[in-house]
Amino acid sequence: MNRSQLIAILSHQFSTLTAQDAEVSVTLILDEIKNAMANGRRVEIRGFGSFALNHRNPRIGRNPMTGEKVTVPAKYVPHFKPGKELKARVDIA
Repeated sequence: MNRSQLIAILSHQFSTLTAQDAEVSVTLILDEIKNAMANGRRVEIRGFGSFALNHRNPRIGRNPMTGEKVTVPAKYVPHFKPGKELKARVDIA
């Protein structure tokens, strides 16, 4: 599912919500998640999961084309951890 499909589903499922209102809602939610993470905060949506930042230490990497050693700086990367309910719904076995 992509963003436009989510907007279409929301506007179809909630008859009082126009496609434009659904688009504004989805955009607002995603922007707030991005802003929170950009400010170093964790975002938790109960039953779905949590978004947090993981720190990666600096390291020596390798350029795959030349084989030359390259210094990779420290950085923060986004990380998603699924919640208990989401894990249970996805678990097919």
